[in-house]
Amino acid sequence: MGVALSELVAAANALLEPENFQDYCPNGLQVEGKPQVKRLVSGVTASQRLLDAAVARDADAIFVHHGYFWRGEEPVLTGMKGRRIRTLIQNDISLLAYHLPLDAHPTLGNNAQLAAKLGLQVRGGLQPGSAHPVGNHGELPGQQSAQAFAAHVAAVLGRDVLLEAAGERPVKRVAWCTGGAQGYLAQAAALGVDCYLTGEVSEQTIHEARELGIHFIAAGHHATERYGAGAVAGHLAERFGIEHEFIDIDNPA
Repeated sequence: MGVALSELVAAANALLEPENFQDYCPNGLQVEGKPQVKRLVSGVTASQRLLDAAVARDADAIFVHHGYFWRGEEPVLTGMKGRRIRTLIQNDISLLAYHLPLDAHPTLGNNAQLAAKLGLQVRGGLQPGSAHPVGNHGELPGQQSAQAFAAHVAAVLGRDVLLEAAGERPVKRVAWCTGGAQGYLAQAAALGVDCYLTGEVSEQTIHEARELGIHFIAAGHHATERYGAGAVAGHLAERFGIEHEFIDIDNPA
């Protein structure tokens, strides 16, 4: 029978609480399609390949982490952006997108799901004192070398990772933030952790890691954020008794 789109959006908003975040894009319903949702597709980014896959599966709605209408981007619907929007509108498919709220959810979010995959025990937020921290810090069950931990991350995520090792310092306490969060390295070091894990690396990140004496791992923006959208969409689908499929559009970045 499905669920009303309005009810699905209301449930997603209640779960992720986008009103608590100052974000770079609108969170929630970005493109409105048919009023009833029976089949939900989720993915990391609302790329054309994900949209085409959703159309092929006769989806009614798509749930993603990276949607559209980012701050500072050209607002006109032309070219690639126009094609994406036309695909949604012509096929009457809704697009729901949640950026920072999806990173931060304490159990279903990107950071919580990555921690579960890697066996990390969450001890707190990356921003101490924040009621809605983006990123976490915690511990491994046992102490291991930086090289062993990096190999574990690579095996779990199924891709090579970049490790900048801070000497022979063993890894027990870890901070992490999925996606492009290399700018939080100094905050992680201030917490006294042994290693900081994120998705991306910048030129200055390596120098900072060396000078701060902290291991640094860049494991891929896409790879570290593959789990939140599917977890939230799966939770909503189970609640409302609708079909759900997570579609992973591979991205080496």
